[in-house]
Amino acid sequence: MDSSTAPRLGTLTWTPAAGRPELLAAPVAAALGALTAPAWVAEIDADLADTAAFAEAYGVPLEVSANCVVVAARRAGQTELAACLVPATTRADVNGLVRRHLGARKVSFAPQDVAVAESGMEYGGITPLGLPPSWPVLVDPDVAAADLVVVGSGTRGSKLAVPGAALAALPAAEVLEGLGRPVAEPPRAAPAAPAERAPDDRDVGWGERPEELPAADRRYLEDRPPHWGSD
Repeated sequence: MDSSTAPRLGTLTWTPAAGRPELLAAPVAAALGALTAPAWVAEIDADLADTAAFAEAYGVPLEVSANCVVVAARRAGQTELAACLVPATTRADVNGLVRRHLGARKVSFAPQDVAVAESGMEYGGITPLGLPPSWPVLVDPDVAAADLVVVGSGTRGSKLAVPGAALAALPAAEVLEGLGRPVAEPPRAAPAAPAERAPDDRDVGWGERPEELPAADRRYLEDRPPHWGSD
């Protein structure tokens, strides 16, 4: 695709990000110069920033969107923050591949307030561009290979469209094979339990309710001879 031509993604109007700094978080606007290719920005409803809602509202396929998740890696009593950029159709392998790659004892999603304070971006809009230089940025190969990837802009009120190769070329970025794992299909519903016998099919007889019978009838049932049976 010609990098000088605005992308056609969904129903959004995309313009050069460098010309709309008011739509970007301050760290993102300041980092645009670090990109090796132009970035495009589109204004959206902040209430629709979450990936699934965004894709449905604006007709942008999930396959061209990527999620940037902030993780906290703990080792030797120290905590390091890192970012994982994976296709929106996958989930980052945080407890397996990421933990091993970072040499951490434990890795978990960073608390919301920590991710916001340390990145200088809004929750739900955090993006790999403009993150603190000390953060490792792990990129899934499918993101790196994409012509264009839709990511956050640092705010919930817009989205960026950036060539995957430009994101993979960020100074702190590292492409990590197997980073994004396919989202598991929801488990199938368990087979329905066999229907309980209808009340009139119980061994108390045809619709009898011993607890509702008069005392004399209840005594009659209790004293019936064994050879009568109960079924």
